Amino acid sequence: MSTSVANAGKKEKEKLDPKVLKVALVLVFGALAPQLDSTMVNVAIDSLTADLSSTVSAIQWVITGYILAMGLAVPISGWAINRFGGKKVYMLSLIIFLISSILCSVAWNTGSLIGFRVLQGIGGGLLIPTLQTMLVQTTNGRNLGRVISIIGIPTLLGPILGPVLGGIMVNDLSWRWIFYVNIPVTLIALWLAWTIIPSSATSQHKQSLDIIGLLLLSPAFAALIYGIAEMSKYGSLNNTSVSIPLLIGAALMVAYIIYALRTTKVPVLDLRLFRSRHFLASNITLFLSGMTMNGALLLLPLYYQQVRGESVIYTGLLLIPQGIGMLLTRSWIGKLADRIGSQIIVIISLAVTSIGTLPYAFAGAETNHVLLAAAQVVRGAALNGILIPIMVAAYEGLRKEQIPHASVSTRIFQTIGGAFGAAILATAIDHYMTHHTITGVTTLALAYQEAFWWSIGFSVIAVIPSLLMVNRKKQQEVG
Repeated sequence: MSTSVANAGKKEKEKLDPKVLKVALVLVFGALAPQLDSTMVNVAIDSLTADLSSTVSAIQWVITGYILAMGLAVPISGWAINRFGGKKVYMLSLIIFLISSILCSVAWNTGSLIGFRVLQGIGGGLLIPTLQTMLVQTTNGRNLGRVISIIGIPTLLGPILGPVLGGIMVNDLSWRWIFYVNIPVTLIALWLAWTIIPSSATSQHKQSLDIIGLLLLSPAFAALIYGIAEMSKYGSLNNTSVSIPLLIGAALMVAYIIYALRTTKVPVLDLRLFRSRHFLASNITLFLSGMTMNGALLLLPLYYQQVRGESVIYTGLLLIPQGIGMLLTRSWIGKLADRIGSQIIVIISLAVTSIGTLPYAFAGAETNHVLLAAAQVVRGAALNGILIPIMVAAYEGLRKEQIPHASVSTRIFQTIGGAFGAAILATAIDHYMTHHTITGVTTLALAYQEAFWWSIGFSVIAVIPSLLMVNRKKQQEVG
């Protein structure tokens, strides 16, 4: 009997298995700590700089080091799941995250904090793709949309709760509390995983670690992320801190592609998956939609803080409507994707996302908060219709042993797309400001308007690859 996700059982109108739901909630609970941690650290930069007697440029490595370590760890997850089983890898990632959080909370200077954050990034980099793989494999191909909608819960809560909680802790307690809160959450997650998640069977064919592939792909991913992050900082490609990492990353990626297509062993990321038109289209759409979603996640809080002059805590509260919109559609979008497929949902959602972004493309320093909140609800409701169906399409038709490779691929495309989108939008704002001699709130508002138009443009471009995605649940296995 085929192990294909596409051919596994009756997919339509099935209730979600309570056992699957329980495992999904346990796995997602463990992902809350990394998602909240990332957003909370962002609001603590000033506090870290002052308390550790450092500079902003040095403290930025607290964020950059985490991202780079995450990039290095992501490609390892597929091999590790095949070799040791998903439960062991998931628990190991939680243990790494727990230990590193404790170490971060007692960091004594900038260097120690950066080092401990690198360790934390390894845990986070292993955790998310492992979670995705375990959940998709647990479904046996049934109700993929509903399960993937559960995967999105941490992504939903992180940007909403992170800035608010981080702001409260930094203002009223200490930046160390950002790491303290990870400790009980991770301990509970470990206990739940140990007691509830069944031990996952390892592959009968033990996959040897593709050392060459790993030495090409992991640094390629990390170098690209670093170069894109530096692009946000310097505002263009005309800087060696930007161009050199990007060129190194691109060269290593090309070298990996050539190697992976020629090697006789199972590569760390199996490129044969991209023979599927639907898988290729899903990943390209995921890249472009990452530019749309993550780019706006950068713009919205900065708009409220820089143009409207709001505090970090109040900005977090003003962003809640987008989360409400996501909550409204999260469940039924998953069911709809299970029933009719992905293409039409993604196209409509990209259009609605553009509509929800339009008020910000005209917003100034005095634009009505109610209008902007309503736009956020519309935008948030549409974001689920982008991410969930794309992920369903990416996993549709894959055999069980291909799922870890798909998790690695989707994570890479989504992360690079999000970083690239944020970099382009930040560059657009800087470019506008440097070309206008008159500075002030009005000019800054116009700069953000231009950046929001760029975000709308990303959504429009993303429609093109989405046209190649599956429109009904009828696919063949990927060879």
